[in-house]
Amino acid sequence: MTHFGQHDAPLDAASTQPRTGGASFTLRHRLVRVLFALAWLLLAAWTPPQMRGWRRMVLRAFGARLGQGANVYASARIWYPPNLVMGDHATLGRRVRCYNQACVTLGPFAVVSQDATLCAGTHDYDDPHFQLRTRPIVLGANSWIAAEAFVGPGVTVGPQAVLGARAVAMKDLAADTIYAGNPAVAIKRRKPPVANRHAFTVLPGGRSQR
Repeated sequence: MTHFGQHDAPLDAASTQPRTGGASFTLRHRLVRVLFALAWLLLAAWTPPQMRGWRRMVLRAFGARLGQGANVYASARIWYPPNLVMGDHATLGRRVRCYNQACVTLGPFAVVSQDATLCAGTHDYDDPHFQLRTRPIVLGANSWIAAEAFVGPGVTVGPQAVLGARAVAMKDLAADTIYAGNPAVAIKRRKPPVANRHAFTVLPGGRSQR
């Protein structure tokens, strides 16, 4: 697996002054993003749904860690592949925006539906330089982020949790619980766990170990 520095942190805004055109990330980090965007446009953005294995290969070439059967639709937008980890048969649906400035992890069989957003970055509004802050997102096994929902920085979605359509999660979501609204609130329990609610480890090369 190719490594592109998946632990790159944002640069100090006081030094780089991004509000007046300075960079928030290193030159290496920015070059990886440009190269991946070109590669995805040429090699993957046009592919039919059935070519999921080909899209996995492209993502892995840029540092993503993907389990068996993981599926990223062609119209999904991945900001930085080295910060993407997907367990077996996890899915990023059509037009999903994966703004993974920090690591975004999907457990096995987790589903992010069409037009949803996973946003792992924000800004310190009390900082005069508007410092970029990044925090990882974790979606547990068998969780479901429904259409047009938003998951914010640092949120952990428990196994089998559901975030309803257009809901907004800025705090952790408990396992086996269905949430709706902005901000998201618990509305009911989900039925008992299904067989695939398991922990996982993504091994080098994208294989998963249970």
